[in-house]
Amino acid sequence: MHALTLISFLFFTGLVALITWLITRRDDLRSTRGYFLAGRSLTFPLIAGSLLMTNLSTEQMVGLNGAAFTDGLSVMAWEVVAVVALVLLALFFLPRFLRSGIATVPQLLEIRFDHGTQLICNIIFLIAYAVILLPIVLYSGAIGLQGMLDLPGLTGIESSSFLLWATVWIVGLIGAVYALFGGLRTVAVSDTLNGVGLLIGGLLIVFFALNAVSDGGGILAGWDILNEQHPEMFNSMGREDQAVPFATLFTGVFLINLFYWTTNQQIIQRTFAAKTLAEGQKGVLLTGFFKLLGPLYLVLPGIIAYHMYADQGVQADEAYGHLVFDILPPYLTGFFAAVMVGAILSSFNSALNSTTTLFSLGIYKGVIKKDATEAQVVKSGKIFGWIMAIAAMVIAPLLAGQESLFSYLQTMNAIYFIPILAVVLVGLLTKRVPAIAAKIGLVAGCLLIAAGYFIPPFNKILDVTSQYHFVAGVFVLLIAIMLIIGKVCPRETKWVHQDAGEVDLTPWKGAWPVGLVLVLCVIAIYAAFAG
Repeated sequence: MHALTLISFLFFTGLVALITWLITRRDDLRSTRGYFLAGRSLTFPLIAGSLLMTNLSTEQMVGLNGAAFTDGLSVMAWEVVAVVALVLLALFFLPRFLRSGIATVPQLLEIRFDHGTQLICNIIFLIAYAVILLPIVLYSGAIGLQGMLDLPGLTGIESSSFLLWATVWIVGLIGAVYALFGGLRTVAVSDTLNGVGLLIGGLLIVFFALNAVSDGGGILAGWDILNEQHPEMFNSMGREDQAVPFATLFTGVFLINLFYWTTNQQIIQRTFAAKTLAEGQKGVLLTGFFKLLGPLYLVLPGIIAYHMYADQGVQADEAYGHLVFDILPPYLTGFFAAVMVGAILSSFNSALNSTTTLFSLGIYKGVIKKDATEAQVVKSGKIFGWIMAIAAMVIAPLLAGQESLFSYLQTMNAIYFIPILAVVLVGLLTKRVPAIAAKIGLVAGCLLIAAGYFIPPFNKILDVTSQYHFVAGVFVLLIAIMLIIGKVCPRETKWVHQDAGEVDLTPWKGAWPVGLVLVLCVIAIYAAFAG
């Protein structure tokens, strides 16, 4: 381990922490509005930076490049299709969210349906974040860091199990401090700083890696070598035997992306904190532009790693860490490892901040202590946040041995993504569907998908159809059930979506033209690599 690598790692990590503290040290962290919603003060650069970095953690950098190591360019669906979802967030969902003046998605369901629906959605989110999201962020981060920093060589610890536990706990504790002592604005500022570093670092890896493929002959020569030797890896149309068959882009893959970017509390909480609707729309669409670049730094390195390591027995999810360690000079290895720690912290502390928001406003204030003061609500969030952080640090090392981290993440996410998305859409698009329909949709949806995944004989359905077609089928079924209930026993009165008056709802004039351009770019990227 080169001393320069360690020095640059510590320097960049410390610099981000210092700048974040200087910018946010006078923030209001005593009120729920200040702690959970950054005082509704976020402008579009902070929204875009925070959205990007919350998404771009190591389950993306390590997991998606690992998926590309196996299946090639077709896995770019998780990046490119996300652009369409972001356009829908900017044009359809965000104006309605901000009109409601909400801090959490379950609060929207309370406004539209009733308190019981909000409570069920809150519980689903909290269980999913504790068991699925938070542990995967920590585990993937630990695996990535071990490869990039050569932690066995640096520490002299030969036990991979002990090293995994130690890395998970160190990163988890740092992330918890960021999220629980700093509030949402601290998360957003540190995310934006790390986001700049991650984009620079990700593009540098592509530059050095392509140069390594051509043995110093330049990046264009490296690109030509990859295309000549592995043309099958550059087909945007996924085959049926691959993780993302092309047809699934129009069913489950699209729906999972749509939930992730429009209804996932961890992601969209920073859009709830937008200063105005126009600022929120600009931030969301700027994120869409950056996602178009995603295949360059989230998929291409995986293909390069396949070219370099396919015959060396390297596991798919270990490939990215090996590539970074092998091709970057020591001072840049430390810088990029620091950025990756920032990415891990970003996703972890964003999920933790969202978890505390869901618990404090939905469970503590809504059920446990309805007359709680602002200070008591914030304090309850910090206490619950530490409980969730410790639970995630215990569960994370137990994920060791998954064949594909990214596939596992998408599979597990669908269990709660699909039902919540179905209920939110029905809630926003109808006026008479009653609360009982939403409750049935939430509970039945989670049970149906879990049964189709894990419980015989129901799981036999995955032998005859893709899991993504299956979850799309459940989505359609849930919507049909809720609409039928709405016809048979509708609400007594039509629901009217009131303006809470929290923010200026004047839309950005460029939202529709920019959204259209982004969708056309998605189509062009797929057409360019269609094989």
